[in-house]
Amino acid sequence: MTHLQFRRFAGCPICNLHLRSITARLDEISAAGIREVVIFHSSPAELRKYEKDLPFPVIGDPGRKLYRRFGVEASAMAILNPGAWRALPRGWWHALRTAISRRRAPMPANPTNGNLGLPADVLIDAEGRVVAVKYGKHAYDQWSVDDLLAMAPRVTR
Repeated sequence: MTHLQFRRFAGCPICNLHLRSITARLDEISAAGIREVVIFHSSPAELRKYEKDLPFPVIGDPGRKLYRRFGVEASAMAILNPGAWRALPRGWWHALRTAISRRRAPMPANPTNGNLGLPADVLIDAEGRVVAVKYGKHAYDQWSVDDLLAMAPRVTR
């Protein structure tokens, strides 16, 4: 199976907080037969600068073609919804520490396609069928690793 993650923009502190949780449990995810692929609506230069160390494929979609094809939207509620606020302090703290150690800005000042994108999760089976989808209502609304692992046995049956 493939877990296709639509994230906001390369360098997004909220997205990177979530991706750290995926990376920390990647062995469990792989053992469940799930492959991770992450898409950002960012340019290749932004991906190289902010996401080059991720241990799974990362795709830049600055034209948002894949976002449109899968119905992934943008909204001011991405950052105005209080559900996103709980992730901000931890996300910013990690972004600042990373920026200092790598001597770069904590996030792009003007990311390609802005910062109002919403996340989405798509689970695709081995035959290429979409078997589950979650469209985020705010920037930190996505499947947790536990949610993803709970779906794997149901999909493979």
